[in-house]
Formats: sequence, C-alpha cells, structure tokens
Amino acid sequence: MLVFRKDDRILHAQHGLGTVVEADDRYTVVSFDTSGVRKFVTRLVELAGSDIPAPPPAPPTRKRRSRSAVPVSSTVRGDA
Repeated sequence: MLVFRKDDRILHAQHGLGTVVEADDRYTVVSFDTSGVRKFVTRLVELAGSDIPAPPPAPPTRKRRSRSAVPVSSTVRGDA
C-alpha cells in the first residue's frame, strides 16, 4: 500500500490533478485543482504521483458593498 505525504502532487483517474492535504493508513484527503476536496479510503484509492506543479492561487476577490434598498437623502426635512 502506497501512502502519500502531505503536499505530494497526485493524479486520479476521475478527478485529475491534486495535492495531498492529509494522509495516513486509513484515509487520504486530496484537494483537487478542479473538483475540490475529496476524502478516500487509502487502501482502496488508486492514485499516481505527478511532477506537474500546483496552479498558482487565485487572487483575492474584492467584496462589493451592498446597496441599501432605500436611498439615503443628504437633506433633512424639518419643515411642516
């Protein structure tokens, strides 16, 4: 049984390329480049080592402010 170490790059037939997040004799957790994080039973999963480097992390996205439903007026009416 081949146990991969954390940060090893792997190739899976269905999910493609990924990086090992956690591995022991029971479970192997892999973060795949395109299909997210998956947890496998180590003795059943078929993984191959890969020399292809991980893609660069995505740049942080800028959060947009939410607009309120009621417009705020700059003048206050005090006259009646």
